[in-house]
Amino acid sequence: MAVHHRRDFLRRSLAALAGSAAFAALPAKMALAQGASLRQLRGAGIDYRALVCIYLYGGNDCFNMVVPTDTGATPIDPGRSYGAYAATRTNLAIPVAQLRALAPVQPPSGGAPYGLHPEMEGLAQLFNAQRAAIVANVGPLVRPVNKTTYQQPGTPLPPQLFSHSDQSVVWQSPRADSIARTGWGGRLADVFFASNANPTLSMNVSLAGENVFQAGESVLPYFMSASGVERINMIETGAANCADGGQGWNRRRCLTFNALQDATYAHPFQRAYAQRLRATRETSRMVEVALATVPRNDPVFQPFWTAFGLQWNATDPPALPDLGEQLLMIARMIRARTTLQMSRQLFFAGIGGFDTHDYQLNDHGPLLRQISAGLKGFYDVLAQPSMALTQQVTAFTASEFGRTLSNNGDGTDHGWGGHHVVVGGAVNGGRIYGRMPNVSGNPAQNPDDAGWGQIIPTLAVDQYAATLATWFGLSAEDRAAIFPNLQYMTGPMLSIPGSDLGFMQAV
Repeated sequence: MAVHHRRDFLRRSLAALAGSAAFAALPAKMALAQGASLRQLRGAGIDYRALVCIYLYGGNDCFNMVVPTDTGATPIDPGRSYGAYAATRTNLAIPVAQLRALAPVQPPSGGAPYGLHPEMEGLAQLFNAQRAAIVANVGPLVRPVNKTTYQQPGTPLPPQLFSHSDQSVVWQSPRADSIARTGWGGRLADVFFASNANPTLSMNVSLAGENVFQAGESVLPYFMSASGVERINMIETGAANCADGGQGWNRRRCLTFNALQDATYAHPFQRAYAQRLRATRETSRMVEVALATVPRNDPVFQPFWTAFGLQWNATDPPALPDLGEQLLMIARMIRARTTLQMSRQLFFAGIGGFDTHDYQLNDHGPLLRQISAGLKGFYDVLAQPSMALTQQVTAFTASEFGRTLSNNGDGTDHGWGGHHVVVGGAVNGGRIYGRMPNVSGNPAQNPDDAGWGQIIPTLAVDQYAATLATWFGLSAEDRAAIFPNLQYMTGPMLSIPGSDLGFMQAV
């Protein structure tokens, strides 16, 4: 039964209203539908595919996530050596013997071997099994830049570099110089929503609240929690005719609540509110029914507990860490895709705490463990014979920026470029894509350092996103429209020029 609380009624109803794609403007949807149908005929929306964005709020210190592991015996670029890293990171440096060794199928650019943070055993296993890739030094770019052009007045740069709020928006947007708060995942949904047979449930589902990534021009995300559909508390609405066993007060609330939806209003805002409230409840009931067929104690989900080192209990599985619970709910939604009539979906999960500053040594490792174990459990669930969806689902990380190379005593500060991971059976895994940056601590002698330890990106977020979107089924013409700055992502300042970074298998 749905339960509602008067105090939270308006706030939570309005938040829920944004949760269904059915609330978008109908004329805009109809205009997009014809184009989407034509794209389907060209093979861009006929099989199931899903993208899962895992957002690392606060700016992940990727330079302690992916670390050089050379011991000095092999000649490599000195600026990309473990010695340079250790000298720069001083008391933050991870001992080389503790790093999780990576065995790439081809040497990374620069020749140095690399390892993962000791808490990332699961991700190291996925990488070495060629089911995960690392994309090096990605960041928002308006045009490719190097240190010389960065320092020249008038060079086009993303607005408010090194700011959490601004760079979080820019990272999730399809271009770094846009002021529109639409995301590239939302723009994908604008194109593909008509490929789903279900017109009510949005193809964009967020487990981590509001985000720019999933906001389209006509499609909005559906918000839910790791526990399931969102509810309004303390109004029982499930009984026929609002029966409440003689309580009286609840029946009055229930009847009033239902009347808000059923009344015929003269004002267009009132009509829109009632329509959206009805649609929200319809969507929530639909999702709730579908999830009931795939309970969290279904043995297919057991790999999550294995990945986190927790004891599986088939009757009442214990709680997982926060990111694990979000990915479990995403896996349940994917398992229910046939019931929900979905052929294209984009999910958003998030984990905070990466703005570590002085608490990095204590806080960073457990956060990386959540990412690693969560991704390992998620992949292993998709690989179960009853799922068999590793080729159809791709997970990837995003974060507003990497951290600085420089050490402020016990932590690092806001940076720019950073490394990200992509996981899935359709990933050309076991490789590091792009050029790992110079990690020497002297900004005057480091060509990748913008001046205070912030690393200048050598791959654009546009390229990273476009590579994923192309695998999702986006056509070249739509890619050019959604990512207009891709046309400028060429030339030697980028470690890989062009719209395809190569880490996804051909569609």
